[in-house]
Amino acid sequence: MADKVHITVVVNGVEHHHEVEPRLLLVHYLRETLGLTGTHVGCDTSQCGACTVHLDGQAVKSCTMFAVQADGCSITTIEGLGSPGSLHPVQEGFWEMHGLQCGFCTPGMIMAAVDLLNKNPNPSEAEIRHALEGNYCRCTGYHNIVRAVQYAADKMAGKVAMAADD
Repeated sequence: MADKVHITVVVNGVEHHHEVEPRLLLVHYLRETLGLTGTHVGCDTSQCGACTVHLDGQAVKSCTMFAVQADGCSITTIEGLGSPGSLHPVQEGFWEMHGLQCGFCTPGMIMAAVDLLNKNPNPSEAEIRHALEGNYCRCTGYHNIVRAVQYAADKMAGKVAMAADD
């Protein structure tokens, strides 16, 4: 067995110190060590995007990154975005625009969408679709996911949000 390595990470604003095996994937560290199960394991090959989190403000797929690579970094998971009483605008958009069905891909989709809006606060439909290319949804057909991101962009810009039944 390999020697364990000490890591220090800040996850959702809380500092954590752990001894981990060098081969432990970040997604498993988040889920199994920290109990943050909102980050999903879908494919283990970075194809589906269900494991997307933010590492130092950038969207990354945590199933192809080792926990030791995150040493000294700040990580935001879906649990760190909002709360039931105060949803992040992208979370609210998914709710209002019916951007989810089974919910398995939703955390990764939301994290990818937040990353997009942080970089481009007023994306076109084509830019939204391009930004979400690395995140698969088998249920929705993406139309309402795109509407959810558009809703969030409008809300974050202070524009009047579209009605959910438009």
